[in-house]
Amino acid sequence: MTQILISVTSIAEAKIALDNGAEIIDLKDPSAGALGALPLPLIQTIVSYINGQKLVSATIGDVAMQPDLILPRVRLLAKAKIDYIKIGFFESSDFQPCLDALQAITEAGEQLIAVLFAEHTYPDDLILAIKKAGFIGIMLDTATKNGHTFLDYYSEPRRKAFAQKVLALDLTFGLAGSLKLQHIAIAKELNPTYMGFRGGVCDENKRELGLNADKIKAISKVM
Repeated sequence: MTQILISVTSIAEAKIALDNGAEIIDLKDPSAGALGALPLPLIQTIVSYINGQKLVSATIGDVAMQPDLILPRVRLLAKAKIDYIKIGFFESSDFQPCLDALQAITEAGEQLIAVLFAEHTYPDDLILAIKKAGFIGIMLDTATKNGHTFLDYYSEPRRKAFAQKVLALDLTFGLAGSLKLQHIAIAKELNPTYMGFRGGVCDENKRELGLNADKIKAISKVM
């Protein structure tokens, strides 16, 4: 069964997500970019509040694909006892140096998720390289939060091929990026491990506004 991931910015929002059906609590600052990172002390406070009730993921932020920038942030989240650390794969001429550096992190037991963006074009062999580096999963998201979803960028054959490629490698598969209640039926056809929501479960569908409990409940009922 596909799980529900809800992105939260505070203890108050974490409580709303927990009370209304979220199965993964994602820590993110929507005002700081596609994968904006919350301050580490706030992350630690929310993790303590959740106290193992649900799995917790967190993003390192919108960071360029440079090992010297990415590794320190990953290590900080690892110390915060995050279950899943999300790393955005922003455009780069060569992803391999970052993958090589992060392999030491995965070999130490940290569970990393690569976030790919629907607007970007990636090398054909990148998903396999991510698997070889020890990542546990891949999420397909959107880099520009303008209301468009992966459905606006990926044709039906392309999205099915992408999903099959990820799942065939025994990676977890997440879908996110301006998803709303009306997108669930089509998205579920791809057999995602989880679907992530922020703007679509906020007041006025604006990701910077607060979570709306009724919207989370509605999504929970159809998942």
